[in-house]
Amino acid sequence: MIRSDHILNTVDMIQKENLDVRAVTMGIDLLDCRSRDVGHTCDRIREKICRYAESLVKTCDSISKQYGIPVVNKRIAVTPMASVGAGYSRDAFVLLAEALDKAAETVGIDFLGGFSANVENGMSRASRELILAIPEALSRTDKVCGSVNVGSSKYGINMDALAMLGQTIKELAEISADTGGFAAAKLVVFTNQPEANPFMAGAIHGVGQHEVVINVGVSGPGVVARALERRLDQGDAPGLQDLAEEIKQTAFRVTRCGELIGRRVAEELNVPFGIVDVSLAPTPKVGDSVGEILKILGVDDIGAPGSTAIVAMLNDAVKKGGTFASQSAGGLSGAFIPVCEDAELASAVENNSLVLEKLEAMTAVCSVGLDMVAIPGSVDAATISAIMADEMAIGMINNKTTAARIIPVPGKEEGDFVSFGGLFGESAILPVRNVGKSSRFIGFGGKIPAPINSLKN
Repeated sequence: MIRSDHILNTVDMIQKENLDVRAVTMGIDLLDCRSRDVGHTCDRIREKICRYAESLVKTCDSISKQYGIPVVNKRIAVTPMASVGAGYSRDAFVLLAEALDKAAETVGIDFLGGFSANVENGMSRASRELILAIPEALSRTDKVCGSVNVGSSKYGINMDALAMLGQTIKELAEISADTGGFAAAKLVVFTNQPEANPFMAGAIHGVGQHEVVINVGVSGPGVVARALERRLDQGDAPGLQDLAEEIKQTAFRVTRCGELIGRRVAEELNVPFGIVDVSLAPTPKVGDSVGEILKILGVDDIGAPGSTAIVAMLNDAVKKGGTFASQSAGGLSGAFIPVCEDAELASAVENNSLVLEKLEAMTAVCSVGLDMVAIPGSVDAATISAIMADEMAIGMINNKTTAARIIPVPGKEEGDFVSFGGLFGESAILPVRNVGKSSRFIGFGGKIPAPINSLKN
């Protein structure tokens, strides 16, 4: 039983430490909107989204005010559009994206996820047409985000799809060169993508979900950082196990807040409540950084030896606290390390203490992966595909979700600076070594077979 008085006591204690509910995301099934005529399908998509989500923003704002906890983003996730648009052409998929964008604008949400496809074991015609449509679809819309699941621990990694997506990301960035390649920030490539996830750009409403559902994503790296500082100030020389316990207990309290908000929103809208994604998702705001936690836990520069071990401990403690606190923890739950969106991580890139290879090592033990990483615009498509292949392999072998959201910034090189504004943040351009030396590998195409654990049943 979640008791409001317990939650409010927690909020009263941590309200000045950047606690927020990062996202309330309504999942909507759109499979019944499908028709032979794309224009009719677009009309039905707009009608259904507006019918179910017309009060989403107002309800979130009301519940947020009632409990004094900010709800930063209100979002929608829909059925992957490769399924809704099966049989459609590339141009028709662009029309679907525009319909989604108009519906998102009408109901007033921040982002809509689900311009997506799953190609882990092969590419259907619909998935291929959707991928071909991504550059135009995401650059012509303001709120629509896309994702492609290219791999899994069961089926392996679809290298043909990764080769296409390297080209797609280059094209996305070049089309949006006037905004630093920002359109590429609206696309994420996954292995083992979860089907219920409130965080963009990878949110989808997968098969086997409710017709409509509310999922919530909590955050709170600032809360964890302040809790650790208070624990260290006690002067009793805590060990790492004691600090991990502090993280776990703080994650528990933060998750309880998020679950209360999510359940109250679902109750008001008369739709089922789904999952809480308990993730330390930073913002560019000072004091709201996962990188700051790494420094508190003992590395003077992020990327120094020990950084990976700290991220592993942090990720595990967050999952333990969040899982115990929620009746239905899920999604990506863990510690995010999105470079542009975290002031301390971005600073580490600027002073060269955090390089791509070390960042990749840290993604092996954190939630998600290479997230919001700005690289030189001159990096070729095959190298981008190979970087993503390395990240996907980490997820496939370790049976975890990994992702890549890479932004090749047009006209910028190593050490230059890019700013995307708002929650998307800013960063120096991360250097990429050995550019142009992976094209033969990507050229083979085909599939990387799944590891032996795929035979579990």
